[in-house]
Amino acid sequence: MDAIAIRGVTKAFGTTVAVNNLSLVVPRGSLYGFIGPNGSGKTTTLRMIMNILLPDSGEVEVLGRKGTTAAHDDVSYLPEERGLYKKMTVRRLVRYYAMLKGMRQPDLDSAIDHWLDRMGLKDCIDKRIEALSKGMAQKIQFVSAVVSKPELLILDEPFSGLDPVNAEVLKDAILDLRKAGTTIVFSTHDMSVAEKLCDRIFMIFKGNKVLDGSLDEIQTDFGADTIRVRTEDGAEALKNLPGIESINDLGNMQELRLTEMTNPQDLLHALVERTSVYHFEITRPSLHDIFVRIATPEMQGVAIHE
Repeated sequence: MDAIAIRGVTKAFGTTVAVNNLSLVVPRGSLYGFIGPNGSGKTTTLRMIMNILLPDSGEVEVLGRKGTTAAHDDVSYLPEERGLYKKMTVRRLVRYYAMLKGMRQPDLDSAIDHWLDRMGLKDCIDKRIEALSKGMAQKIQFVSAVVSKPELLILDEPFSGLDPVNAEVLKDAILDLRKAGTTIVFSTHDMSVAEKLCDRIFMIFKGNKVLDGSLDEIQTDFGADTIRVRTEDGAEALKNLPGIESINDLGNMQELRLTEMTNPQDLLHALVERTSVYHFEITRPSLHDIFVRIATPEMQGVAIHE
């Protein structure tokens, strides 16, 4: 049984179609990434999975159950818009959210202690939420979502606003939850995070599914048309070279996308005549590059992997 099964779902707000005839399957135990530009339909899709919004047509099945109250105690959701009761202490707040999910003593307090210690927040247990930094409060909201041991955990931009140290702590916790069998769906604008963490990646663009597969499957669909190059003269060395469709200047290195007819060896030969070449690599496009290709206004069509 899959954790999530979405079948032919459409959701519109007035004349704007936010999600259009979407079908998607999230296997149990997977770490599934949702990506897409702002306003593409990601959060609408997540809210339909949580039954916060209902589809206009189609069907959403969560943990094998349907309906507006299906699986609520087994599903936790961390929304992008953070919301905590600022006057409550950390202990009371996390206990309150856990009890909403059906947790009772004595497991409740030991689980709270475990997660606060794991997040480096044990000294904050009796502080009010309003006394915490933004990063601490964000970690408290994560603890509130996971303390009940959900079967399905939905995280909307969980790394947003976290410094590198706290992002690493959260990343390790997410991976440990996945190892323990929790199905995790998270949305992110950070393509490097999606590349490193996700078993499968789904991209929605203008309400339509445009990518759905493993990173390897998605990159294979787009082919090996990307060159990573580092030269003595940087991006200056690439000016007016024929056969280059686009250049992504990364500072010390440049990523080039070649036209279909360009031979990479011809490009290398032309570069060597201009400057010293320190690195020249033919590779598949990164997820960042694929995202930009699809979301660029000039893009006339989209590549779909199912």
